[in-house]
Formats: sequence, structure tokens, C-alpha cells
Amino acid sequence: MLIKILIAVGAVVALLFIVVAVQPSEFRIARSATIPAPPAVVFEQVNDLHKWQAWSPWAKLDPAAKNSFEGPPAGTGAIFRWAGNDKVGEGSMTITESRPSELVRFRLDFVKPFAGTNVAEFTFKPEGDQTQVTWTMTGTKNFVFKAVGLFMNCDRMVGGQFEQGLADLKSVVQPAGAQKP
Repeated sequence: MLIKILIAVGAVVALLFIVVAVQPSEFRIARSATIPAPPAVVFEQVNDLHKWQAWSPWAKLDPAAKNSFEGPPAGTGAIFRWAGNDKVGEGSMTITESRPSELVRFRLDFVKPFAGTNVAEFTFKPEGDQTQVTWTMTGTKNFVFKAVGLFMNCDRMVGGQFEQGLADLKSVVQPAGAQKP
């Protein structure tokens, strides 16, 4: 009887291992919003890491986080480091590419709660007198993150934070006197 139980448990573990192993090893999370401001105005808020505190969804999760800046004040080479509570963890983001009013790309290096490196980017596309902003994060998933992904919808979690950040970005750059939805 014990042998049958061990064989059954082993089969379940093997099946779970196979299911996790065949999950995609790369991920992409993206959200977009239309902001009633020209691309240059929106770009400035993203390209200057000092301005993120006004709209970043993570700044609100831990207002007491320790933040520091290195490198130039904005653009390629600018670095933002943070260390906060369990909701924001610890890490850094470095602007690796900056094209005025078009693109800001970052390398995200996470230290806590899990070590990892991802790429995030913002693209800015003019639409009349507004800007279509798309916030994207891509990366690879190791075995543990593939397993976690079976039980947690990371796209919904992180995507929801992106949506909140874009809404807050919109409220920061919206021209004075414009109607807020």
C-alpha cells in the first residue's frame, strides 16, 4: 500500500514538474493610456527619474522607502535605487536608452524579494494633441516563477499597477483647466 501511495505521489510530482517546465520562459506585460498632453511633456515625466515619485504606483505602496539617484539627472545613464517594505522590495532601474518624445528604456535589477533582471520601456506616440503611452516590461521566467505563474496572474497584478501608474501620470501632466475623466 505504501509503495502505491509513493508511486502516486511521484507521478503527481512528475506531472506537476512537466506542466511547470513547459510554461513559456519569457513574459511580456504591457498597458497603454492616452494622455491629453504632447509627447514631449509626458516624456519629461518618465525620462527624469526624480519625477517618478509623483506618479509611480510603488511610491504609494511605501512612502518611507529609501531612494537614491546616481548618474545624470535624466536620460541615458540615470539610475534610481530603492529599498522598501515587502510590497516594493529592493532594486534599481537604469535608463539604457532615451529618445526624446519617443522612447525610454530601462534595465530593472531586482534584489528583494526575488533577484532578477527585466527590461521596461515607455513608448510615446502622438495622436493629435494627445499622446498614446505604452508601458511594457519583458523578461525571462525561471522554474520558480513559472510555477508561481500557475497560481498567480502576474499580468493582472503588475498590469494593474501599470494602469494605476499611467492614470497617475495622466493626472500629473494633464494641462491646467482640462477636464479630468
